[in-house]
Amino acid sequence: MTAKNICFKEIQRFSQWWIWLFLIGLGLLPIIGIYRQLIQGIPFGDNPMSNEGLLVFSLFSFGFIWFFYNIKLITQIDPKGIIITLSPFTKRNILWEEIDSLELVTYNPFWVGGYGIRFTFKYGTVYNIKGNEGIFIKLTNGKKTLIGTQKSKELKELLS
Repeated sequence: MTAKNICFKEIQRFSQWWIWLFLIGLGLLPIIGIYRQLIQGIPFGDNPMSNEGLLVFSLFSFGFIWFFYNIKLITQIDPKGIIITLSPFTKRNILWEEIDSLELVTYNPFWVGGYGIRFTFKYGTVYNIKGNEGIFIKLTNGKKTLIGTQKSKELKELLS
């Protein structure tokens, strides 16, 4: 697919302040531990880890933050259909022939189970990173899909 064939493209990442506050706290903990235990020579905590264990915990913590930073929801609409990519987890192509109806909806993220990939009775498979607006798709085979979006005005113009 070339760039000129794409009618719409949206890339979403986790940008909620409270998620990053938690992740920054997770990253600060091993930094403090390494500084205290390895540089100052003061055991970190009442029951300190070994130096090797602290380094492994630090690598795991920073790896988790890096992994979370790289999660993104990419929605593309082109002449063939809709491509949903929740990287690094899944990629799904929905052809226009498979779509029975499309509708822009406002939903409560709490009722769809939060963020990421979810399965609900009302919306079927939900792909959501943030917000409460999305494209609700009913397929000809009876399945349903909801794709979260931050560009609902652009999508409304494109789909009308």
